[in-house]
Amino acid sequence: MAGLIKREDIDEVRQRTDIKEVIDGYVTLKGAGLGSYKGLCPFHDERSPSFTVRPQVGRYHCFGCGEDGDVISFVQKLDHISFHEAVEKLAHRIGFELHYEDGGSGPNREDIGRRQRLLDAHKVADEFFRSQLLTPGAAEGRNFLYGRGFDRAAAEQFGVGYAPQGWDALLKHLRGRGYTDAELKLTGMFSEGNRGIYDRFRGRLIWPIRDIAGDTIGFGARKLYEDDQGPKYLNTPETALYKKSQVLYGIDLAKRNIAKDRQLVVVEGYTDVMACHLAGIPTAVATCGTAFGTDHIKIARRLLSDDGSGGEVIFTFDGDAAGQKAALRAFEEDQRFVAQTFVAVEPSGADPCELRQSKGDSAVRDLIGSRRPLFEFAIRATLKRHNLDTVEGRIAALRESAPVVAQIRDAGIRPAYARELAGWLGMPVEEVSRAVGVATKRAAQGAPATPGGGPGRSQGGAQAGGPSTGHGPGQAGAPGHAGSGRGYAGPGPGVAPLPASAVLPSFNRPDPRDPVAAMERQALEVALQEPGMLEGETWQRFSEARFSTPAYLAIHEAIRATGLGSAGDPVRWVEQLLQEVPEPLRPLVSELAVVPLPANTPEGVLRYCRDILARLFELQITRVKAEKMGQLQRLDASADPEEFQRLNRELMQLEMQRRSLRSDA
Repeated sequence: MAGLIKREDIDEVRQRTDIKEVIDGYVTLKGAGLGSYKGLCPFHDERSPSFTVRPQVGRYHCFGCGEDGDVISFVQKLDHISFHEAVEKLAHRIGFELHYEDGGSGPNREDIGRRQRLLDAHKVADEFFRSQLLTPGAAEGRNFLYGRGFDRAAAEQFGVGYAPQGWDALLKHLRGRGYTDAELKLTGMFSEGNRGIYDRFRGRLIWPIRDIAGDTIGFGARKLYEDDQGPKYLNTPETALYKKSQVLYGIDLAKRNIAKDRQLVVVEGYTDVMACHLAGIPTAVATCGTAFGTDHIKIARRLLSDDGSGGEVIFTFDGDAAGQKAALRAFEEDQRFVAQTFVAVEPSGADPCELRQSKGDSAVRDLIGSRRPLFEFAIRATLKRHNLDTVEGRIAALRESAPVVAQIRDAGIRPAYARELAGWLGMPVEEVSRAVGVATKRAAQGAPATPGGGPGRSQGGAQAGGPSTGHGPGQAGAPGHAGSGRGYAGPGPGVAPLPASAVLPSFNRPDPRDPVAAMERQALEVALQEPGMLEGETWQRFSEARFSTPAYLAIHEAIRATGLGSAGDPVRWVEQLLQEVPEPLRPLVSELAVVPLPANTPEGVLRYCRDILARLFELQITRVKAEKMGQLQRLDASADPEEFQRLNRELMQLEMQRRSLRSDA
């Protein structure tokens, strides 16, 4: 049973992982001041780099879109995996063994090692197949690709390879790399006969099937030769790595564009995915020898952040009977999405690859652009099954199609389609609307929506027992995550605004033009990034400082509450502060911890930090002096000479402290 990962282990993984090294695998980072790095944000399109990484505190922050977090949330968001999976992935990366709460357990070292061996074997095989595509024996494979409009660059982009004819080319190669037959049997790349194991893929064009993280977990193989008695397409069988109901071909290439564009295009084959990507539809994926099902939907919803705020899923199917059947099967799963679902069917029956061959890239884009709502397609497909020239046919068509209209989630669109249906049937709108209303009520009550007892749907579109429309990965509230950090409310140059859900009256973004707020911000930047500067008497002064800006006051109070116990470890220090501050302020803490300090040498940082803290303390002295001056002016010196003298002495001491601070600075 998989239990919760122990908090101390999560902290250890976060502390021991080099965030810059991890992010470098996704983003090109360049130095931006001492200890800071910048690059183009992977979460939104930008021309000037505003994505900042501060390894010392283990945080990143984009000053363009507001995305922020630690190394765990970065891997979680970019690889589109759960918090639990991200921690385990990073732990494996640094060779750290995790421990679990409540007697639970994660994958043990033996399982991890076995899985890694399988992944490594697939990586070696992937490289072998790709190298074989360039050999003389692969001429038929290259001709196949060229004949479908794919050049060498396209083959390299999608990792297309070739499995040599013969029985043991791959087997010999992997044995030569130290893999045992027992290990190779587990990969799915080999079949077994009376004389032992032999290559499963022979004389075929090969496509690597990769998971969402980009690891090769299986292969798809296309027949090239007439004497090949096998099926046209042959895939890896089910293995510990490869579960066809959970795999989408091309997801590793499409995932960022799917998340960015809030669009997922589902096509039918490997060459269709290639054609779409090359034609400018980089959100295309394909299932691998199975229908688009529940597990695929889970992947899609996670990538689309399927929370009701937009997004679309577009299915492309052939125009023949099989294609229509597949589209209607997809419609049965429609209730599991919040995103709008569409279907794009080429009237000629051409798939995207054939369309690109015959009419070019623009035709593929036009096909996707011509998408129709999936429920419209389902209604029309239902009507085709009836003879609408007869009264009996129209009545039967109404009985079958009214429940389809009733399944439309948007209550504003449903009446419009009832009117459309009336026109298609040639029947009075009132009669059709009544039939749809009855079907809608039956679906809401959980009764069968169709006379035949087919599945019913509520108006909200969520089927009983189906997945809820909860948050996707990386959103605020995920375990161990400090909030999604999509900015703040209120304008500010070069910064993003707070999400509306996080706006509280007392936590509006401080006005950057306010000199006092600017001073307090700089002091907090120093405290968060260089907590070692607060030791000794400085900590006492910092603790007693009075912050006037509400957001900065709350962060200052969190620093006081946290104390300096973990200040020697900046990563843990910032993480503890993130847990201490009110949730709407967590992105601001992350921002303050990451913004580069204006110094290029260790000595320069030291001077800057001392100067900022001195200015903060001088500001506090000035405030106290003003208060005591007020007291002095209100005091009758002749009535209370001792109090008058005391206040004068304190004012003199404060002035001496102020001058000393200026001298030190």
